[in-house]
Amino acid sequence: MLAFIFVYAVILVAIGALIGRKAKSASDFFVAGRKFGAGLLFTSLIAANLGAGSTVGVTALAYTHGVSAWWWIGSAGIGSLILAYVVGPKIWRIARKNNYYTLSDYLDARYSKAFSGIISLMMAAGTLALFAGQLLGIAWILDVAAGIPKAQGVIIGAVVTTLYFAAGGLLSSAVVNIVEVAVILAGFIVAVPYVLNYAGGIGGIKSAVNNPSYFDAFGMGASTIIGYIVMLVPSFFISPGLIGKVFAAKDERSVKVGTALNGLVQLIFAVIPVIIGMSAGACLPGLSRADLALPSAMKEMMPFFAASLALAGIFAAEVSTADTVLYMLAGSLTNDIYKRFINPNVGDKNLLRLSRIVTVICGVLGVILALRLESIISALTIFYSLMSVSLSAPLVFGLFTRRANNFGAVMSALLGAGLTVYMTFGGFGGFFEVLGVRLNASTCGIILSFAVMAVSLLVNRD
Repeated sequence: MLAFIFVYAVILVAIGALIGRKAKSASDFFVAGRKFGAGLLFTSLIAANLGAGSTVGVTALAYTHGVSAWWWIGSAGIGSLILAYVVGPKIWRIARKNNYYTLSDYLDARYSKAFSGIISLMMAAGTLALFAGQLLGIAWILDVAAGIPKAQGVIIGAVVTTLYFAAGGLLSSAVVNIVEVAVILAGFIVAVPYVLNYAGGIGGIKSAVNNPSYFDAFGMGASTIIGYIVMLVPSFFISPGLIGKVFAAKDERSVKVGTALNGLVQLIFAVIPVIIGMSAGACLPGLSRADLALPSAMKEMMPFFAASLALAGIFAAEVSTADTVLYMLAGSLTNDIYKRFINPNVGDKNLLRLSRIVTVICGVLGVILALRLESIISALTIFYSLMSVSLSAPLVFGLFTRRANNFGAVMSALLGAGLTVYMTFGGFGGFFEVLGVRLNASTCGIILSFAVMAVSLLVNRD
């Protein structure tokens, strides 16, 4: 089984190195020469979105909470549809006209260099946590498949991802993603009938798990589900990594079709890890940690060949999202910070070389952080909370009203993020109750950021 995954990893690195030879400029590295059709944009986006959170993380949630785990990926799918039809086409036209590489390029032009710098620093910090989460997902797979300790599994995941992405950036990533998506979908589609049959079907799960809320679509509770919706829906139409991929589209139709198909597949795929997690909850109730539910189910509840394919699918899911995270980090640190604030006159080839060096450095930092984090969902929550709170209001207001101003953007990001951090570490006990519903830190932060941005339209101090 480990040999199967090893061969697959070697193939990914080889493809990345081969395609990387075609990356001759920063444009190739960051936006793949703006040549993505609907199909390539779809595979690039869906590969990015079906990562550790959507596979290992959601299966862990379903293992513990049941059906209501669907809301994690379901919220992401809804956000992707908003990106397809509302945010994506509009910001793509702006990026195409002005030759923007990253979301921060747009924020710099729309608001100010200072604001884009603040956002870039926030995203760099949060994105490291996201990358660490993907590495944890890879580590749990290798742990179950071959008994490889967490630290070694994290390092293996970082090496594979960093090598093929550093070679050619988005261009390498997009081609590798075609292979990854095929393996992901094949692996998970094969897994469902086996694990469900092993559990005795839905009836068998109900007999084994004597908990009515396990089969309730809102079983995790209104507060948790509202928190997921508020945190994840905007995260998937404002994400710098996803918007950067949209910038690579060759035309507006490709933006709409490729991104919408990505959203629809997410909504359908969301059912799969829920079924696997609930089946594991019924048949493997004694796992030491919920994050092991997915790889354990595929190893213990499926025949060898199917289990090997399914585990390769999980490995593909984690690696495919990890490369998107490296893409976001490289863009934030080189194009958005180094070029904008330190060396505006850096040449195209030097920027490409620096991007590859930064990618390797970020791979090392991701390993260090992954070794300190306990769970995938906790790592992802750090990133999604920070991103949705700081970026949602400035991006939405900036795209759809000319009155949005720099003062409002800066204050909404700082105050929203500040409230989120304060509540997370003890303020109000982590929740604020409104009409009987407990709102978590990120929900309160995003509400405040939109309110501040709205008030700034009246004040208009720019």
